[in-house]
Amino acid sequence: MSQTLRDQTLALAGVFQAAALVQQVAHSGQCADSSLETSIRSLFATDPATTLDVYGGELKDLREGLSTLAGVLGKQTRQQDIEVLRYALSLINLEAKLLRNRDMLDVIGSRIDQARHTASHFGYTHPNLIANLGSIYSDTISTFALRIQVSGQPTILQREENAAKVRALLLAGIRSCVLWRQTGGRRWRLIFNRKKVIAMASELAEQANRSVYD
Repeated sequence: MSQTLRDQTLALAGVFQAAALVQQVAHSGQCADSSLETSIRSLFATDPATTLDVYGGELKDLREGLSTLAGVLGKQTRQQDIEVLRYALSLINLEAKLLRNRDMLDVIGSRIDQARHTASHFGYTHPNLIANLGSIYSDTISTFALRIQVSGQPTILQREENAAKVRALLLAGIRSCVLWRQTGGRRWRLIFNRKKVIAMASELAEQANRSVYD
């Protein structure tokens, strides 16, 4: 796995895409199906040739994550930006804890592998798969003392399909955190390289936008 700034930015965009979708679902019960599919599909990309292949191989599939990453790291002036940043940083912290728990990693890997049949049969955004992935998160990562508190509309979050979608997206966010670490991403480097990451994310977001309209 290559360890360039581009690869690290792509993986971090995966984290921020999942975080942004969690924020959207928690407040409105909705998010773009294309972005949701990209995040969920990444969970099943276990042997990618490139970092981008984890997200389908095309920049346009990470467009939301790239623009969110550039915007949120650049300035946190809106409440939703603050929430997205909190989710992203919490996911990075959770992945660091998960890394030290080999048994839990094995359980997560095994159960995701078992969910492949559902994904191939129904598709990546089907409620059955989302519920399955949500339960994996509940049974494993949710048991840590450090838990992500999701802010949103209580009536929306109380609906099981929305709660499952949030948990499945958090699991996808963890997967992108793993990828970020594998490409050389580190929390302390993010602090020192923030401007470089913002510039790279902005450049890649522009390329992604152009590819949509080409």
